[in-house]
Amino acid sequence: MTANVLGYHASHEQFAPSEVLEYAQLADEQGFEHALASDHFHPWSEQQGESGLVWSWLGSALEATDLTFGTVNAPGYRYHPAIIAQGAATLREMYPERFWLAVGSGQLLNEGITGADWPIKEERNARLEECATVMRRLWDGEEVTHHGRVDVERATLYSRPETPPPLIGAALSEETAEWLAEWADGMITIATPNHEDDAARVEAFREHAPEKPVYLKAQHSYASDEEAALEGAVEQWRNQCIPGTVTQELRTPEDYDELGAQIGEEEVEANVRVSADLEEHREWIEQDLELDVDRVYLHNVNTNQEEFIEAFGEDVLPAFD
Repeated sequence: MTANVLGYHASHEQFAPSEVLEYAQLADEQGFEHALASDHFHPWSEQQGESGLVWSWLGSALEATDLTFGTVNAPGYRYHPAIIAQGAATLREMYPERFWLAVGSGQLLNEGITGADWPIKEERNARLEECATVMRRLWDGEEVTHHGRVDVERATLYSRPETPPPLIGAALSEETAEWLAEWADGMITIATPNHEDDAARVEAFREHAPEKPVYLKAQHSYASDEEAALEGAVEQWRNQCIPGTVTQELRTPEDYDELGAQIGEEEVEANVRVSADLEEHREWIEQDLELDVDRVYLHNVNTNQEEFIEAFGEDVLPAFD
């Protein structure tokens, strides 16, 4: 087991783009080898208060570090799949083998800004797979004309990398995981309070695609004392602890704040790994890796990124060398 299994999550909703870049550079210096960057138009809350365009940022981040990078994108709404295919191909050509793309069905919070209709989940999945097919055809060098849930007219991608970006699917349920195994190059999912649910999603994917990679994003809140760890998690991440799928239908950060106000410390601690004890964080990561995932991306939801990166670089990453 090596530190290659651990990645750093660059949270654009919580920090200005220039600040996130500094954290990515520090993560690189401290021994992280991978990073996952969020792709949002809005933050999850007014308290977070940022949301830079990840596609502008990724070029700088790839140039300024030696990290690999991935981002989760929802093509077919605010992004046309041909443009995402072009952007991903450009990054992959400039920085060979260091960029991968994940795709998901999205949230109204981000995709609703164009005023397009927001369909039910089944229809969003169909649109997602259609967009994935368009992108792959473009990466293969085809001239693509396609009319369906998205329209493409005589599009050819001229600047292409030697190998296309791996197209990873995002899943929050067993059903989606099984469906992704049919066509995606891998899966990314989120650690939840129920470890058995996490294991079931991984198993559902692995059963049909045993050789494809699985990535896990895990929410931690580390600080030098327990009170600060919990306070930071509540302040920054309570809106993401709202149960159920209702969050996919919320349109604005204010909508999230309204529901998030009902979430207390216990609910946050049930969803976020809150601790000042680095050994406890190591144990959580070990449990994640026992799920048979290939990589775990660590998201410190607290704002103390320098403290987190330096502490984990010194005392956590070496445990996985």
